[in-house]
Amino acid sequence: MTFIQRLRRILSVTNERVTLKQIAAVTGGKLTGNEDAVVTDVTHDSRRAGPGSLFVAVRGGLFDAHKFVPQVIAEGAAGVISELEPSTESLARSETGPFSWIQVEDVRRAMALAAAAVHHHPSRELQLVGITGTNGKTTTAYLVASIPEAAGEPVAMTGTVEYRLGPERRKAERTTPEATDMQRMLRQAVEIGCRTAVMECSSQAMDFHRCDELEYAVAVFSNLTRDHLDYHKTMGNYWYAKQRLFDGRLGSRPRVSVINVDDPYGVELAERLEKEGLRVARYAVRSDADVTARDAEFSLEGMRFKLSTPAGGREFHSPLVGPPHIYNTLAAVASGLALGYELDVITRALEKCAGAPGRFERVPHDGDFAVVVDYAHSDDALLNVLRTAREVTKGKIITVFGCGGDRDGSKRAPMGEAAGTLSDVVILTSDNPRTEDPEKILADAEVGIQKTGKPYRKIADRRDAIHQAISEASSDDLVLIAGKGHEDYQIIGREVFHFDDKEVAREALATRSR
Repeated sequence: MTFIQRLRRILSVTNERVTLKQIAAVTGGKLTGNEDAVVTDVTHDSRRAGPGSLFVAVRGGLFDAHKFVPQVIAEGAAGVISELEPSTESLARSETGPFSWIQVEDVRRAMALAAAAVHHHPSRELQLVGITGTNGKTTTAYLVASIPEAAGEPVAMTGTVEYRLGPERRKAERTTPEATDMQRMLRQAVEIGCRTAVMECSSQAMDFHRCDELEYAVAVFSNLTRDHLDYHKTMGNYWYAKQRLFDGRLGSRPRVSVINVDDPYGVELAERLEKEGLRVARYAVRSDADVTARDAEFSLEGMRFKLSTPAGGREFHSPLVGPPHIYNTLAAVASGLALGYELDVITRALEKCAGAPGRFERVPHDGDFAVVVDYAHSDDALLNVLRTAREVTKGKIITVFGCGGDRDGSKRAPMGEAAGTLSDVVILTSDNPRTEDPEKILADAEVGIQKTGKPYRKIADRRDAIHQAISEASSDDLVLIAGKGHEDYQIIGREVFHFDDKEVAREALATRSR
């Protein structure tokens, strides 16, 4: 599609008027009020509500958005979507005109349907890539996004670290935005000329219908290991949630599914999709696949391997460090090919991309040992990053890690065991303790470390723990600070404090050099 054709399409689509009657029909809701009122935006955030907006009143575990209904009425919103029946008071004429109410069975599903309708299904005008799995989503998103950028195109991206809209970047509020925000952002992406958008699709987000009514050109599955069982309760539930991206429960199925077939869940998924006649691109290191890597070499400067694809092979090198990043890279290569990019463009992009902040990120300094910050916050992720560390470290590995409070307690002992298995010394500390007793969290993780017999210490204060680890490092050692990665805060009780592992590591390095 040429620029002029795209511009005409944007102007024709955005000039189409969407009424409350149409929204009620799309959501299957019962409309009370002015059915001809025009809706220009859908929002779950009362602060965004105003003339022409439709407010979605979501009842969550911590608060009920219905308490903001009087506020959105006062701001002149066109109406409310809710699972509740309207009150007489809500429907009374406000100072800005009549108010309407759409009652639905599932407010989150309705929110996605309404937002897609009001923003005219922007994903249909984009090549949208959705990435799911326990590990690797964020780095893979950065890698995939680098491909259209290497082709000279603006790109949109949402994920754990940041949201990007062409050159604009802002800190992420959550891994996967609410449906209202996602549809609005994708419409903006179309308007600034993006052809490609990339998003991380978390399992909880898919359960909450944030990814509904998005049409994916490519869906990526990285792997599945223990995580988020505080929410999903069982691995079966977790796996069922992940499959939403591929099985049509979001409203449609991806044109191409890019799947890691070194993972047993990936094998199961690929075989089922292929039996259903759907297009699958497999990637692997150990198994036969469409996109593979062989003869890999690793160092603290990056990795090299022989890349094989249906479009040809390459001697590939990357600044990313460690075996997990081979999988992220292969997923990006397969995605780029599925999107129609030439292999030369793909490899040029990926050989320059440094990946995501806080993913095996080195803290630069003049010493003869390495300091690395990583986001690993599950036992499998911690094992993976420690395997990487072991590949590139001649001396000792000193690991600083903690476990989050008010989260899945069943992974604490396995995380301790993972740390002890591949580290030489472990310093157990706090992550985000939230409302739990930090010492109780440390005790839970300590059980796993004790199984390995490795030396360890408990230092609840994270700053002190990082300083201690760096003060102990010798020539050729590697200090791994795991769990928070890109995060620049720590949650203690119900308060949020500024805390950045990289900043604290630099403090400790400066103190050591004095």
